[in-house]
Amino acid sequence: MFVIIGWAVAMACIFGVYIAHGGNIAVILHALPFEMTTIFGAALGAFLANNQMKVVKATAAGLGQCFKGSKYNKARYMDLLALMYDILQKARKEGLMSIEKDVEDPHSSAVFQKYPTVGNDHHVTEFITDYLRMMVSGNLNAHEIESLMDNEIDTHHAEAHAPVAALQRLAGGLPAFGIVAAVLGVVNTMGSVGQPPAVLGGMIGSALVGTFLGILLAYAFAEPLAGLLEQKVEDAGKEFQCIKTTLLASMQGYAPQVAIEFGRKVLFSGDRPSFTELEVFVKKK
Repeated sequence: MFVIIGWAVAMACIFGVYIAHGGNIAVILHALPFEMTTIFGAALGAFLANNQMKVVKATAAGLGQCFKGSKYNKARYMDLLALMYDILQKARKEGLMSIEKDVEDPHSSAVFQKYPTVGNDHHVTEFITDYLRMMVSGNLNAHEIESLMDNEIDTHHAEAHAPVAALQRLAGGLPAFGIVAAVLGVVNTMGSVGQPPAVLGGMIGSALVGTFLGILLAYAFAEPLAGLLEQKVEDAGKEFQCIKTTLLASMQGYAPQVAIEFGRKVLFSGDRPSFTELEVFVKKK
């Protein structure tokens, strides 16, 4: 919703001021289809040439997420921390082997399904169960597991950041493609030097629309989407850091209620539940 509002404000201010100063919007509208086809076609071709198909698909999926609200909020994090508390409390009371069935089949686990928001999230459950499985096996210490977690989180961040980098490169190239469209327009104008000044003026004006559109598309559309997508990537990474911190605190001997406090502290302040909110929620569950 805010993406659409932002674009609407930008377009209203840009074109509103242009018209208010006596600008002829018909010149832009006349050149728009040709210039947009040139710029979009060149940008799309370069985008496909510059990225692997997995990055193209991830970028398309990421653009779809830009128009949706973030799923990473206080309610989700309270579910996550309550899930971590329940599974760690069960392991503490009944022994690590008691959570083996929960780890092997989280979709049938009463503990995981108690919190469907995170319990049915494939990436979250896989991350949790993989390291709980290592804890159950008892073959790795906390430092070794921390190193593995860091490597996996870094890999996840690199994969999730690829669409962001692709959009940023696209935003950087759009002004250049606008110049290409403008140069073609100038070439076309130079081939018509025998025309009256009024006609030549219109042709030059249409050519300059290409430069204008390239810059506009880069800094009003592509670059903001890349920035928004990067923020969503950081939100997703913060969830894994929360899980990592909680599990490591548990491995170091802290009680579940203290371990989830470690995890709570790494969350962004706007999404972080207070100590009291989390305590009440866990007790209620």
